[in-house]
Amino acid sequence: MNILFFLIIILAYIVVIGILNEKIFHLQSDIALIFFALIFSLVLLILRHVLPIAELRAFTDDLGSFGFEEYLMDGVLCFMLFAGAGKVNMGKFKQNLKPICLLALLTTLISSFLYGMLFYLIAMLFKLPMDIWMCILLGCVVSPTDPIAATGILNKIGLSKNVCSVIENESLFNDGTGVTLFIFVRSVIVHSGDSNFAVLMLKEIVGAVAVALIVSWILFKLMRLTRDPVRYILISLLDVSSVYIICEHLGFSGVIASVVCGMFFSYNMDKMERSVMVIDPKEYYRDFWEILENILNSVLFVMIGMLVLNIKVSEYAPIVIPVSIIILLLSRAIGVFISSFLTKNNIPGNYSMFEFVTLMTWSALKGGLSLALALETAEYLPAAVYNIFLNVAYVTIFFTVLVQGLSVRRVYFALEKHKSDRHRRSSIQ
Repeated sequence: MNILFFLIIILAYIVVIGILNEKIFHLQSDIALIFFALIFSLVLLILRHVLPIAELRAFTDDLGSFGFEEYLMDGVLCFMLFAGAGKVNMGKFKQNLKPICLLALLTTLISSFLYGMLFYLIAMLFKLPMDIWMCILLGCVVSPTDPIAATGILNKIGLSKNVCSVIENESLFNDGTGVTLFIFVRSVIVHSGDSNFAVLMLKEIVGAVAVALIVSWILFKLMRLTRDPVRYILISLLDVSSVYIICEHLGFSGVIASVVCGMFFSYNMDKMERSVMVIDPKEYYRDFWEILENILNSVLFVMIGMLVLNIKVSEYAPIVIPVSIIILLLSRAIGVFISSFLTKNNIPGNYSMFEFVTLMTWSALKGGLSLALALETAEYLPAAVYNIFLNVAYVTIFFTVLVQGLSVRRVYFALEKHKSDRHRRSSIQ
């Protein structure tokens, strides 16, 4: 399919869904995009089976197989992460550094392995064609929370800045842990690569941070030589794209590097504004990244909805799909609990252990990265197992975005009420 024609279809989806949602449904915009893109795609699937038209079948096949993995991993992911990281509140980040690090590293590690072990019990019970390492690999796919979903959805529903800071920063950094763990487990399955997770993790993180800081420092020196906001934008684009390419080539985490670039540029832009007073009076730089993030988010959510056109329902779907959701919530809750226990004297927002675990479990949305990792397994997993991966990843994304994303605001305010009642009772006593 011609790229321009595909772009026209995507834009038509975004515009039509946006207008319908604005006038009728009034859902959060990103949730509306992924939900109605799925509905439209299911309608196309029904029409394809009802109407024996070869052109319609070819059209839907082309739509569903338009290279989602390449679009995200080799295209726009670095820009979306840079834009999200550019909005990080550095004060809140430093204040909540310990819980953010534990959530991003330890929680992701625990929940991935726990998910895999629980899923393996189900695999043995129902005789699924998966060994323990395949099950753990599936845990690596679905456990990391998604920074794109977090910044695109949770920031717009009324959560406090402190809570949003923890959720967003964890989401920005735990993808690096998830991808590193994914690479490690994949190497075990295919009997290749580095089998030492600690070394691999250290290499991915330290290498990514070093490359990001060095390249960003050099390019930010160039930025100080100009007062043209358009050049600021071009330099920032050059920074994150070149850092991402370098890190991916050297075997470092391009995900973490992109986040570091975004935070570095945001911090130094603020610092430069304080010293020079006005460097971008019309806010071109910030408006550009805000608009670009919204556009790329919209395209990504529509593409996720359209990907159902190319997903085959596994014969094991009736078993694995409901069980996978239960295992997902349970493994996430246990992972958050262990991390919170280690930092119980520094839990953000004055939450109790129960309140914090509940909030961080229910606000853990999944997104495009999980789907891209699942698609990548087609190269080395048997077809039946690959279909299980794709089915589980796809349903996990829709459950977390639609069910959890639509209800997390109510959960948050219920927990706030519970916290207020608890504080009032303790003050009376």
